[in-house]
Amino acid sequence: MSSQAPTATTAPVAPPPEKNRRGFLLRLLGVVVLLAFVGWGLWYFFDGRWYEETDDAYVGGNVVQVTPQIPGTVVTIGADDGDLVHAGDVLVKLDSSNTEVALAEAKANLAGTVRRVRGLYSTVSGAQADVAARQVAVDKARADFARRRDLARTGAISAEELSHAQDELTAAESALTAAQQQYQTSKVLVDDTVVASHPDVQAAAARLRAAYLDNLRTTIVAPVDGYVAKRSVQLGQRIAPGAPLMAVVPLHQVWIDANFKETQLTHMRIGQPVEIRADLYGGSVKYAGKVQSLGVGTGSAFSLLPAQNATGNWIKIVQRVPVRVVFTDPKQLDEHPLRIGLSTRVEVSLHDQNGPMLARRPPAQPPFSTDVYAKELAQADGVIAQIIHANLAGGAAK
Repeated sequence: MSSQAPTATTAPVAPPPEKNRRGFLLRLLGVVVLLAFVGWGLWYFFDGRWYEETDDAYVGGNVVQVTPQIPGTVVTIGADDGDLVHAGDVLVKLDSSNTEVALAEAKANLAGTVRRVRGLYSTVSGAQADVAARQVAVDKARADFARRRDLARTGAISAEELSHAQDELTAAESALTAAQQQYQTSKVLVDDTVVASHPDVQAAAARLRAAYLDNLRTTIVAPVDGYVAKRSVQLGQRIAPGAPLMAVVPLHQVWIDANFKETQLTHMRIGQPVEIRADLYGGSVKYAGKVQSLGVGTGSAFSLLPAQNATGNWIKIVQRVPVRVVFTDPKQLDEHPLRIGLSTRVEVSLHDQNGPMLARRPPAQPPFSTDVYAKELAQADGVIAQIIHANLAGGAAK
């Protein structure tokens, strides 16, 4: 009979406890947050605090109003909204019938004045010759009187004949005096002048210049390069001087008016570089610019109805100051043009603080100018010179 050995019962072995994954992840998250905070602090201390940013910024620019300088009736409109025009291009034409008549009258008046002034010079020459003739007559009468006076002493002639000789001398001397006065009167009218510089000719030339300019100004031209906007003029409309007809907007001369809080201007200076983003293109397009000027007052100070803080319920509100930013690379505006009034975001780098807060000297040259109107006066002077030359004897001033 076989005996079976008893089997020993063994207790189950417990698996090792699982590691606490949640605690590890929390610790890892804490480390990441701490590192991020430290990194942000280092970035802000060394770089981030040297930037100021605002999205209260808008594209500004010149809106050049086109207005007539003389009254008239519109007969032609040369450009419409959105059209590109260059300085000197015709925008509006007025009926020139009346101005052409006035110009022809002014030309005739100048020509007649030149001829009358030429007559004054001839009068002076004639008066001078008359004085010389009278002087000869006086010398002759004086010699006759002296001879008859000697004869009268010897009794060769009567006292009556001597008296007649004295009367002739007196009459000749009076005629000489009258001729000399007439000569001086004529000479004063032309003294130290030539025909072209005579006051009468200058006055007639001024009237011709005004008539010529009025006739030329019936054609209204663009004062600058740009795009037409706000056209309100219509064909056949009777317009008065100064009435707005349309506007020309030079989009290559735009800038940014950025409104910064007063607390952001502590380290802001003229000339600091600026990065500009337009909402029109999103963040994909960045423009380079610089600070041109810092406003001399807050926006509320120059508003139509400035706020009155002298009240019992006054609440302090952080004010905003306009800062003008100009573009430094015109090619960027060619590739991505902007429009007046668009919203933008600007970021000013404050690293370089060597520039002034306010301008220290006046502009060396006008920031905006046009010469399209100066050419008009030069053309009028050319017409005047031609008329004077054509009405001079032999074509030359005397």
